Amino acid sequence: MSKENPDTEQLKLKQWPINFIGLPWLEVVDKLWPIGQKMLQNFAAKGVYEVLDYESTLEIKDRSGIQATFKKRKKIRYMQDDVIAYQDYTWGDGEILLNYRTNRGKPVDRYKSGYKTYVLLSLREVKNRGDIDEFNIQWNIRRGFLKEDGFWGADVSQPMKHLNINVIFPKTRPPHQLSLEESNRRRTYSLGKEALQTLPDGRWLVTWETNQPRLHELYVLRWIW
Repeated sequence: MSKENPDTEQLKLKQWPINFIGLPWLEVVDKLWPIGQKMLQNFAAKGVYEVLDYESTLEIKDRSGIQATFKKRKKIRYMQDDVIAYQDYTWGDGEILLNYRTNRGKPVDRYKSGYKTYVLLSLREVKNRGDIDEFNIQWNIRRGFLKEDGFWGADVSQPMKHLNINVIFPKTRPPHQLSLEESNRRRTYSLGKEALQTLPDGRWLVTWETNQPRLHELYVLRWIW
C-alpha cells in the first residue's frame, strides 16, 4: 500500500479552508433561515392545548351596571400527555369571580398576578395528547360596569380556531357606540349596526366573531352606553 507524500497532505490541509469558504454558504443560510424561523415559531406556539372553539357571553343585568354575569364555553384539544390541571383566568373592574362554577374539574387554587386573577382547576383525571374537552364556566360580577364607557375582551394565549365575543345589555340601556380593538397591534375598528340586535325579550345583544384569531392578541369589545 502506497502512502501519500507528507508535503501533499500539508497542501490539502492548507487548501481545506479555501474549499470551505468557496462553498455557497450564504445561499444555503438564506434558504434555511426562513425554514428555521418557522420551525421555532411553530414550536413556541404549541402549548398544553389548542382551542377549537371559544364563545364568551357577558350579560349586564341592570342599567346601572351593578350586576353582571359572565359565561364561557371553551372546547379544547390537548397537545401534551399527562395533563392533570387547567388554568382559568380573568380581569376587570369591580368584584369578579363571584359564585364561580364549572362543569369540568374542581377549583383548588386562586391567585393574582399583575392585572389578572387565575383559577387553577384540578381535572381529577389524566388527559393525553389528542383528547378533547369542553369547559362551561360562569361567574358573577358586581359593580364592574358603572362607567359610561365599558369593555370586555378575550386574550388569545393558546392557538385558537374560532373566537366569539357576546355582550348583552339591559332593555332600557342599549349601547350607542361600539368598536373592536386589537390591543397588541394597536388597531381599532368601528362596529356597525349589524353587530347589534334586539333579543325577543327586548335586551340588546352585541356579537363579534372571527376565525383563526392572532396568537397572543388581546381582542377587546368596547362600548359607550
